[in-house]
Amino acid sequence: MASTGLAALPSQLASPGRLRRHAALSSASRSNLLHCATKVGSRCRLAVTCNAQAVAPTIIAQGTPVRPTSILVVGATGTLGRQVVRRALDEGYDVRCLVRPRPAPADFLRDWGATVVNADLSKPETIPATLVGIHTVIDCATGRPEEPIRTVDWEGKVALIQCAKAMGIQKYVFYSIHNCDKHPEVPLMEIKYCTEKFIQDSGLDYIIIRLCGFMQGLIGQYAVPILEEKSVWGTDAPTRIAYMDTQDIARLTFIAMRNEKANKKLMTFAGPRAWTTQEVITLCERLAGQDANVTTVPVAVLRFTRQLTRFFQWTNDVADRLAFSEVLSSDTVFSAPMNETYQLLGVDGNDILSLEKYLQDYFTNILKKLKDLKAQSKQTDIFF
Repeated sequence: MASTGLAALPSQLASPGRLRRHAALSSASRSNLLHCATKVGSRCRLAVTCNAQAVAPTIIAQGTPVRPTSILVVGATGTLGRQVVRRALDEGYDVRCLVRPRPAPADFLRDWGATVVNADLSKPETIPATLVGIHTVIDCATGRPEEPIRTVDWEGKVALIQCAKAMGIQKYVFYSIHNCDKHPEVPLMEIKYCTEKFIQDSGLDYIIIRLCGFMQGLIGQYAVPILEEKSVWGTDAPTRIAYMDTQDIARLTFIAMRNEKANKKLMTFAGPRAWTTQEVITLCERLAGQDANVTTVPVAVLRFTRQLTRFFQWTNDVADRLAFSEVLSSDTVFSAPMNETYQLLGVDGNDILSLEKYLQDYFTNILKKLKDLKAQSKQTDIFF
């Protein structure tokens, strides 16, 4: 059971006057942050800890039991987050969405039937109130491109996880990246792996889901530029990615949440087939009925650009993100066998949408709309 009040929170979380940027971390945690560091060459790139033992156990006073259907979605406005929200609402969950204050309110979430609360993972004092009455946290959040990777993806997540533990959250669902444990040289992947370890050591019940890639991301990257006869950017590397529809990811997530056998499991969700960039472009060309204007960026250029940006403090974040691009542009396969996962969850693999079907449906709908608009534009009859 989770308490409905904030009185039982650790003092560093309950007292706004003591909360600052790292207030959600205990002094031992802050000390450990400096201990587990990843080095690139002779330079320390990140200082993150993979040890959550500093999360002191907190005795929560017995409060009103929360409903198992009460969930908080963090990162609800993102590509995956919004599909998680829609699926949860369709399945009858009471959905609360943690959204950063923004000029354009997330009204579409309210229109769907979710409750929206404003909070910011980079401001730990805003987190506890969002967790009152919540049974399960589903963490889809990631930092914005313009902000340092550590701000939300590490420091904010540590604060969120510690708050969840302190307030008796029953389950924590975290989305990570496939193969994140194999690429410590990439800041985002290292942080994802350390966050996995932090959750596992926290004492929370959890489900960790590693993802390979979203089909939705291919629309803006390849499909739209091809239709608009604009440049399509690619690399000369044979990377293969098993893209998955975010609707399938959301569906499998809720099946896993209801399956006791999935508790405290680390799973990878991957699509039916792994694709290279060139194969995706070729498929889009065939479905669109026109050739793509492909601009190829050699992997060597990415490496040189990353090395150059690392020399300047104000371009460090660019270098961090280029590191991720470099991995995606290497001879790597982002895929995993799914038979055991399907068996664990009781899912038929044939029900998982393929990339061919996803893009075929997209181009069929778009081309039909374009055809209808073209037909309307040719109408010359004028009525008075």
